[in-house]
Amino acid sequence: MASTLKVDTIQTNDGTGTIALQNQLSGMTGASMPTGSVLQVVTGTTTTQQSISTTSWTDTNLSLSITPSATTSKIHIQYSFPSVYLTVANCGCSMRILRDTTSLFTPNHGYAIYNGTGIGYWQYGDIDLDSPSTTSSVTYKIQVRNYNSNTVQLSPSSYYKNRIILMEIAG
Repeated sequence: MASTLKVDTIQTNDGTGTIALQNQLSGMTGASMPTGSVLQVVTGTTTTQQSISTTSWTDTNLSLSITPSATTSKIHIQYSFPSVYLTVANCGCSMRILRDTTSLFTPNHGYAIYNGTGIGYWQYGDIDLDSPSTTSSVTYKIQVRNYNSNTVQLSPSSYYKNRIILMEIAG
């Protein structure tokens, strides 16, 4: 048997305020959530294949925007590329996260170096925590850079999608 509690207002413990109740709990905002609370989650996926053959940082097709609800919020960024192919021996590449045009982390060496013959295959993903200090929309994107001018193929499928997840965390 379900119970029902009916009240018009709830008073704070110290008596300094009340929370008005109408058809829903009102007055609760992202700013009033405790530190560490997840305020919103946005996700993006792609199954579009991409070949990158340059030693310059190049945008991948993983990009996603989020609008933080408070300037104190943190953004947890998580991404994965489940199927990355290196096409020649002794080659490698790096990936990095950008917030708009600002690099959050720029590696100075290759994450993957393939030293054999044939095609090298690896999976890559990373996690970062950012403090954008804004309530305006920010866009996070992943870039890749080759070493040795080889070709890196990002080859997702309908089952193994390239994925990015952004979570706003109350600060």
